[in-house]
Amino acid sequence: MATEWSQWPRRHSRAVDVVIAVLLCAFATYASRLADHGPAEGPVVVRSASLAVFGLSALASLALLWRRRFPRTVLVVTTICGVVIGALGFEISVFTTGAAFVAAYSLGLWSPDLYTAKVAPVISGAVLLVTSLFHNFVPVVTGGRVTLVAAALVAGAFAEAGRSRRNYLAALHARAQLAERTREEEARQRVGEERLRIARELHDIVAHHMALAHAQASTAAYLLRSQPDQAQEMLDQLAGTTSAALRELKATVGLLRDDGSDAPLEPTPGLAQLPDLLTSFERTGLTLSLSITGAPRPLSPGADLTAYRIIQEALTNVTKHAGSAAATVRLVYSRLLLTISVTDGGGPAAEYGGGEPDWDGNISEHQGYGLIGMNERAVSVGGQLHAGRRPDGGFEVTTELPLEPPPLEPPKTPDREDKT
Repeated sequence: MATEWSQWPRRHSRAVDVVIAVLLCAFATYASRLADHGPAEGPVVVRSASLAVFGLSALASLALLWRRRFPRTVLVVTTICGVVIGALGFEISVFTTGAAFVAAYSLGLWSPDLYTAKVAPVISGAVLLVTSLFHNFVPVVTGGRVTLVAAALVAGAFAEAGRSRRNYLAALHARAQLAERTREEEARQRVGEERLRIARELHDIVAHHMALAHAQASTAAYLLRSQPDQAQEMLDQLAGTTSAALRELKATVGLLRDDGSDAPLEPTPGLAQLPDLLTSFERTGLTLSLSITGAPRPLSPGADLTAYRIIQEALTNVTKHAGSAAATVRLVYSRLLLTISVTDGGGPAAEYGGGEPDWDGNISEHQGYGLIGMNERAVSVGGQLHAGRRPDGGFEVTTELPLEPPPLEPPKTPDREDKT
């Protein structure tokens, strides 16, 4: 209820202006009958109501109806009306020239020129004060002149307060709009990052399991006539590989349909599942060796998943592209980093990720999505990746991952222009 009443003057500004105009005209007409005879006697009625004062007051009050659109013109008109009232021999006070001070407040509040908004009301008050001195210099200090000075100060103070509040609300509105735009941009960025993350997961899952399934199916086809028992065993492993692929695909794609249910999810892969990963590759006939240097230390969840996926992708490339049937996985733990190396013996037909990366680790787009995905995963957790052929033959993928998560960047402070 209180909020509705506080908004009523703003919604009915024209009615408010009419009420103010009528009251000021009535006050000015009545005050023109009074004369100030000093502190002893005070204001007393010395004359009857003047039709001229009523006409000038009505003109000044009527001009206030346009004080929002033409504040400078209205201030000039109301000031001239006050001067004419004084020239006719009537006492100039805040009551007889109230319209001029309302116009001064309006100019200080709505004028686009800040200098004019501060100087024009002072000039108007000074003109009215000087006019009152010409009319009756003695005594200098009268109640009417004190009210003139006080009214000028109050009008300026209220105008400055109103302007400051309006600017503050405008700044709040602009800041809210900026926050809304920033929130929408951040939401779009997060959606893009999530899509990229899911695309990487799908690529790794599909590439890994399809490579294993292809190797197992090829081996089973080769052994089907000569060694049917081993071929049957390989087909059983193929069924397990495809089942695992379906489970991981369901868990990953299920993130896109998350409805907030409490259905159990598959655990996020990490180095704890590394033995199972190596076993799945060994079933395809790939000979693997694992070496760990240094005391194993836990990684952040992001770095742990990144390490697992990089090893998985590197071994998948070995299975698909390398001419060698052996590979070596090395984990080196230092005080700050985990260095992972996946090396194979290579072969004449080995091509990794669709291209030939440089030895310095520069990964370009024309080299396929496998190496690009590994590089992006490493960079996303604050690490770096190098991939290329070794001088003595073979291919090696080396990545360095921090054991501690990288520090977050402080949020950028909007420029001063954005704040206002």
